[in-house]
Amino acid sequence: MRDTSAARWKKSSRSMNQGACVEVAFVGEGQVMMRDSKAPDAGVLVVDRRRWTEFVTKLSE
Repeated sequence: MRDTSAARWKKSSRSMNQGACVEVAFVGEGQVMMRDSKAPDAGVLVVDRRRWTEFVTKLSE
């Protein structure tokens, strides 16, 4: 499992404080980590920044 202890996790300013959010952390080497805020120890999904940008662009279309 990837060490996420130094990651600076962020979530949308539109999210509520109910713990049902996706959190993201931008890490070295152009990677983005994602995790479930209600289960932060359940693991992370890691994608490269290009894929992240494509994903966010598609969401906003």
